[in-house]
Amino acid sequence: MIKEALLYEQLKDHIVRCYLCNHHCKIEDSHFGFCGVRENRGGTLFTHAYGEVVASNIDPIEKKPLYHFLPGTRTFSIATQGCNFHCGFCQNWKISQVFIQKDSNLNTVNLMPGEIVQYALEQNCKSISYTYTEPTIFFEYAFDTARIAKENSLKNVMVTNGYMTADALRMIGPYLDACNVDLKSFSEEFYKNTCHGHLKPVLKTIEQMKELGIWIEITTLIIPGQNDNEKELSDIAGFIAGLDRNIPWHISRFHPDYEFTDGVSTPLDTMARALEIGQSAGLKYIYKGNVLGNVTETQCAKCGTPLVRRNGFFVDMNRIKDSSCPSCGETVAGVF
Repeated sequence: MIKEALLYEQLKDHIVRCYLCNHHCKIEDSHFGFCGVRENRGGTLFTHAYGEVVASNIDPIEKKPLYHFLPGTRTFSIATQGCNFHCGFCQNWKISQVFIQKDSNLNTVNLMPGEIVQYALEQNCKSISYTYTEPTIFFEYAFDTARIAKENSLKNVMVTNGYMTADALRMIGPYLDACNVDLKSFSEEFYKNTCHGHLKPVLKTIEQMKELGIWIEITTLIIPGQNDNEKELSDIAGFIAGLDRNIPWHISRFHPDYEFTDGVSTPLDTMARALEIGQSAGLKYIYKGNVLGNVTETQCAKCGTPLVRRNGFFVDMNRIKDSSCPSCGETVAGVF
């Protein structure tokens, strides 16, 4: 479905400027923006992503990953095709790195926002997640869905690269309850050359989410030879700790995919060292992900009591009571 886009301005000669993400694309008539789903038609910007679902599933919330947000609950996850980053290591590249103007052959299902909310309620989901690809590029669709979800007491979750503009985040922020942000690196060069974006807007988005009261968890995919040196990991951990030591940091293991098939999986020693770096920075909650047979625990930051245990993405123990540790009464950061 084609729908007029939000967050753009009309310029001279039927040219438009898009202010949805920090590319700020200047789009000529009959052309698409960097995301591949927003098209200028005669000076009006349209989105091709509205209602065109390319992936949908009922997931455990832990799969987002969110470990401190309604643990053990189910979330209805949706995505449309496209992305505003072009990362060579993307693990969802078959749906994110395809573009309308190139006549992709992806099969889509048309679902309107009200239908998504109704299905989530019927399946006893506690939230709707905008995920898999980059939800910023299907902003209008997510925005309308999130408003209806909120009216029906459903939470809204966004799994994002954090490249949205401040205006976009302010618009959808009142309806967002939690976000997992990919902080892919702490290097401007990495963002520019590997992701085709910039670092500073991502950092500003994370800071703005914190100011808006959205629950945040951060994920870093650790890629051998790319973003795995100790300084970079220390810079990431330091940034998170400087914002709030209660923000969970998910360090995720890379496996070769897409344009990075010549690489190797992240050594487990590197994962262990990243964990140590995060602990040294003062982060209270650090989790290793994408590791086969992974069992993770959330422990009380004060007394060390195991509070939540997960086998893969599934919770098999949750002792948190009234957002607190039952042993010492310490408040556990998150939404429970």
